[in-house]
Amino acid sequence: MVFPQSQHQGRPPGLVAVPLENKMDHPFPASCRPSVSGGTIFFIGAQRTYTPPMNTEQDKPIKGIIVVDKPLNLTSMNVCSIVRGRLKAGGAPKRVKVGHGGTLDPLATGVLVVLIGKATKMCDEVMAGVKGYLTTVDLSQVSTTDDLEGEKTEVIPSCIPTLGEIEIACAKWTGDVMQKPPPYSAIKVNGQRAYALARKGEMVDLEARPIRIDSIKVVSYEWPMLTIDVVCGKGTYIRSLGRDIGAELGAGGMLTALRRTRVGQFTLEQAMTLDDVPNPFDPATVTMDIVSNS
Repeated sequence: MVFPQSQHQGRPPGLVAVPLENKMDHPFPASCRPSVSGGTIFFIGAQRTYTPPMNTEQDKPIKGIIVVDKPLNLTSMNVCSIVRGRLKAGGAPKRVKVGHGGTLDPLATGVLVVLIGKATKMCDEVMAGVKGYLTTVDLSQVSTTDDLEGEKTEVIPSCIPTLGEIEIACAKWTGDVMQKPPPYSAIKVNGQRAYALARKGEMVDLEARPIRIDSIKVVSYEWPMLTIDVVCGKGTYIRSLGRDIGAELGAGGMLTALRRTRVGQFTLEQAMTLDDVPNPFDPATVTMDIVSNS
């Protein structure tokens, strides 16, 4: 029995409606095929459902992680935007999600964990991982941003620090310590980013917060340049660390180079350059293999 579409509200009990995306896609053999009205099938008896064929490759959820060696002068979100554009060029949905597991400053390079699709839900988990950094500090200068981007001021110490004094100063900043973030940071102050307020000329005085620094090792030292290897936890500002070590020595402390070597299980050895990221980037090739293989 078939009812016109206008009479659907009054159909007798026991009639089941099954919508069809395409009237040619019938789930029943021709010999017992019911009539179709308005793209809907009605039949009497046990309920039967019909699921249109699905393109499993196209509809498969995108979930994956890649590690990018972030180049100089790009923000972390610049990198995410580039990866998103290449994914869309490869056929991904226009609103495909791409994020990262921990910001790197524009003047920093190294490990940036890029999270794609459903993997963006792992952001907090990735950010909680131990970080590794290689950084060079100029002990003869300070700057308003604690790195090369800000306004610089020369500092002349009463005496040039020795290697032994530097190692003692580094030891004082190892362990569970309180660190004051730099005014040019992404921390929010009354709903606004601290760096946005600082660039407007407003005074930004951020409170010290607890952080964990597992180790600080001196890699090289020749006045005024000090290179250190740092292993630390979430929330550590390496710019602030360089500033604070310099202050402990009665000297300057301005970062001239910063390279992240590790975020949790993800390392530089696993990282690809932006040039290595496929363009277009086929979303079907996005995987979580880098996690299982780490």
